[in-house]
Formats: sequence, structure tokens, C-alpha cells
Amino acid sequence: MAATLVVGFAALLLTLSPWSPAGQWLLVAYVVLMAARSAWAMVHDLVKGSFGVDVIAVTAIAAAVLVGEEWAALVIVLMLTTGEALEAYAAARARRDLSALLARNPQTALRIQPSGDIEPVAVAALSPGDRILVRADEMIPVDGTLLDSPGVLDESSLTGESLPVEKEPGDEVLSGAMNGRTAITLLVVRRADQSQYQQIVALVEDAAATKAPIVRLADRFALPFAIAAYVIAGAAWWMSGDPARFAEVLVVATPCPLIIAAPVAFIAGMSRAARHGIIIRTSATLEELHRVRTFAFDKTGTLTKGTPALVGVQPAAPFTEDTVLGLAAAVEANSSHALAASTVAGARERGLILTPATNASETTASGITGTVGGARVSVGKRDYVAEHVESGIPDLRPRPGEMATYVAVDGRFAGMLVFEDRVRDEARATLDRLRSSGVRTVVMLTGDTSPTAEHIAADLDIRDVHANCLPADKVSIVQHIAGRPVAMVGDGVNDAPVLAAADIGIAMGARGATAASEAAGAVILRDDLSCVADAVQIAQRTIRIGLESIWIGIALSLALMGVAAFGLVPALLGAWLQEGVDVIAIVWALRATRER
Repeated sequence: MAATLVVGFAALLLTLSPWSPAGQWLLVAYVVLMAARSAWAMVHDLVKGSFGVDVIAVTAIAAAVLVGEEWAALVIVLMLTTGEALEAYAAARARRDLSALLARNPQTALRIQPSGDIEPVAVAALSPGDRILVRADEMIPVDGTLLDSPGVLDESSLTGESLPVEKEPGDEVLSGAMNGRTAITLLVVRRADQSQYQQIVALVEDAAATKAPIVRLADRFALPFAIAAYVIAGAAWWMSGDPARFAEVLVVATPCPLIIAAPVAFIAGMSRAARHGIIIRTSATLEELHRVRTFAFDKTGTLTKGTPALVGVQPAAPFTEDTVLGLAAAVEANSSHALAASTVAGARERGLILTPATNASETTASGITGTVGGARVSVGKRDYVAEHVESGIPDLRPRPGEMATYVAVDGRFAGMLVFEDRVRDEARATLDRLRSSGVRTVVMLTGDTSPTAEHIAADLDIRDVHANCLPADKVSIVQHIAGRPVAMVGDGVNDAPVLAAADIGIAMGARGATAASEAAGAVILRDDLSCVADAVQIAQRTIRIGLESIWIGIALSLALMGVAAFGLVPALLGAWLQEGVDVIAIVWALRATRER
């Protein structure tokens, strides 16, 4: 676009100087070069079976040059390059908004030297046999075996299981999992390019490569508009016998509303979505999103909160619920265990005042013991607490999808705390909004077991449930869903392949699921599922306004073609009148920036 303006300014200066013919030749050379560039892209699209709006513009440029209307041809080139600049701006803005999010993927690891020194190295430089240190709350960079001490990992992004997984020395740890609140040491067993994370990335690439491209909104109008323009231009030439009439009609027929108005509406809609914490990466995603008919959801971290919460206390006589919870929370306040924070939060929700624990001693991944108000309290796994109970523990077990910690007080079993990954508060309202927006089918895909999945699905009135799904299973299920387009919403590394395979992939990126965000066409930056319904409604309004802009532009262009057919509009004037049509269409398209 900048080059077009520079050429135009240079040609104008030459035209006003003694070297006027040079200005004319500069214009001709430039517009022919740009027409050839657009024609090459047009042929490439035609080979792929796509008929785009550029064909009319290329024909109009050629016709204008042949009848000596170089300045009209330059105006058409300016319109084409402006449309390209707008689309490039939208894509660059989406990449910029995502750059900080995608930067969370680990690029370096801490390798432990034989001397015991620790040095940062590139993840790609790690080899089997290396020892690495993974600090608290960091992502596991490569597949490895746990050394020295137990650890607690969050594998929800890999397996879909929301509850933390406890690992013992010698257990394998997969890349992509999140370490808990204590540092661990790993023995590398596979290079980065062979680890679990990279295998999922490869599956993402395969899924994306097999996804069919969509037809852009403007291109759907290109063929009928082109036929109408050629018929009117040909009829004007035949009736007048003047070939200039053909060029004059095509100049005002240049599909400016299709090339510019639709991208302006898309940029406006994408900008509005960004204000809601939604990054829509391309206009193609916006177009597909407005007509989505099926939504598939991952469970953990998407429909649910992704972190276990205290859902029940089962006391043993003579203890009460508040007593058991208060004593357990006082001790757990000193623990790094994954459920400790949930225990303390549950006690505070009940308004309990915690007495500080003293002499706390924790066994990693097993439990913790401390003194609270003179009582010796032990909290942790069943086997750990059983060691502190004189008469044994009753046969109390959590239900599928739940996790429990046990409590002992002064050698007596005091009760059991039950945890569960709860449904998001906004989940049901979000699904209702999607259904009211035209979504016909809602599907749940999860790596969890059937009882856990069915329990969540029943709460949300989801009838189509697929449990025990591996990443490849999710891809296969989405590819065979009948109601298209299909949108998939997920948040974990294991969701990345299906996000790439779906017609629209939407990543819940607030917690930094890098692979999922890279594979998705849209990313929700806030930890709020209702943004998914916002995205659909913003897309629907944006496309409606874009269509209105296109129809307004087409109607005005057809009117100008009718006038030009009678020789009342010279080519250069027609080009500027078409720019006036652009302004009207663009102003209408900018309405997409406003809230409803």
C-alpha cells in the first residue's frame, strides 16, 4: 500500500514536469506488475478450486490500461493493497496479543552436572542419562524418571484427570505435566523431540494438515458479482461499440466492498472480542464461529474448575465436621501438598478460625503431622494416617471422581475430607446461551473415567459423553461428528490435537496451556467459560454487519455500473466514485466495534 502511494506521488511529479511521458510509463509498469502479482495469486487459488474477488480487479486494471486510464488502474491497485494491509494488520495484532501467552512454553532446563553444579541449557540439548532439576510449579520439559524423593504432579493437561498424581522414585514422569509445590530431580529418558509433549505437537500438525480449508465470506459473492459485472460491461461495449465503455463499467465494478468492507468488519469484531479477553486469530475462524452447530468440550479445566475443592467432611464420633476440618486445616497450612490449599480454603469458607499448628513434620506425598491446641493431628493418605491410629481406620472410600485425605487426632481416627473438581459456576448458563445462539449439539470429550464424566454431564444436561479418551480418540470423534461446523473447547496439552482438527479450536489459555493455545483458532485469556458464548455472539453480529456492508456496496456498485454503461461516468471518475462506495461500506462495517 505504501509503495502504491509512493509510485502515485512520483508519477504525479513527473507528469507535472517536462518528463511527463516517464510518469505515464511509471504508472503503466507499476499497475501491470501489481496486476500480474494478483493474477498469479488468482491462478493459484483457481488451481485449488477457489474463485476469489481478485479476478474482477485484475480484469479492470488490464482494461483500464488498454484504454489509456492508468490513473484509474492505480486507484484500483490502491484498493487491492489496502485490503491486503488490513488483513495483515489483523493477523499481526492477533499474534502480538498471544505472544506473551505462548512464551510460557519451557525453552530451557536446569541440568545437574556430575560435580553437583546446576547449569541452564536448551531443552533440545538434553540427552538420555542427564539429570535435571524441575523447580516448584514448573512444566516438565522432557520425559524422565523421578529420582531421590516423591513428587506430586498435575497431569490434567495430559490425561484430563483433575486430581493430582503422586509419583514415587523410579516412576516415569511425562513432559507437559506441571510439577507441584516442591522441587524434584529427574533422570532424562528421552530427547525433547521424542518426548510426550512433542508427540502431541506432531499429532497437532497432522490434524491441522488434514483439515479442509474454508471459503471466505467475500469469495462466496465473487462469482455471481463477476458474472453480473462482465455481462453489464460486455453489453455496454456491444451497444456502444466503444471498448472504453467496457473499462468504464469494470472500474466501477471493482469489488471494493468485498475486498475492504468485510476485512474492516472482521478487524472490528476481533477488536471487540479482544476487549472481552478473547483472541480470534484469523478472520476465517470468525467466519466459521458465527455458524457453528456443534460444540465439543473437554471436561477438566474447561467445564470444571480444574482444581480439587473440598466438597464434604465425614467425621467419626465423637468429632464434628467443623472440629475435624479446623484441626486438619491448621496442620495443612504448613504443607506443600496439592490438597493442602483446598483444605485451608474450605475451612475459611465455613468461617472457621484456625489455631496455628506447631512442631509440624511432613512426609512428602504422604502426609503431615503437627500439634494444634495440645492435640497431635495427622492428615494425609490412608496408609500414612493408619500409622498414627491405634485401632485402625473404618472402610471409608471416596466415590469415583473424588479424592480423600484422612485425619487422626491423638491416635484416634477423626474423619475423612472429600475433594472433587467442581463444575464452573458459569458453565450451565454458558451452555444455555450457546443453545439459544443456534448450537444444536453439545458433546463432552474427556480422559476421565465414565462415572466421573457422567456425573459432570448430568449436572450440565449433556447427553453425548465420551470418556477414557486419548488425544487420538478425541481427534477421531470430532472428525466424524455430523453437525458441522464443530467447535472444540479445551485447555490442556492433550487437547491440542483435537483443537487443530476441529473446524474451530478454542483454547482456555488463562493457565498457560501453550500447545493448546498454539493449535487453537481462538484463545480465551480470562479464566471464564462464558467468554466462549461471547465469542459466538460477537462472531454472529460481526458477520451480519459484514454481510450488510457487502450488500450495501454491491447495490451501490450495480447502480454505478448501470450509469457507466451509458457512458456517463469516465474511468477515473468511476474509480473515485468506487472509493466513495468504499467509505460508505467501511463506515457501516465499523459498527462491529460497538457493543450491542
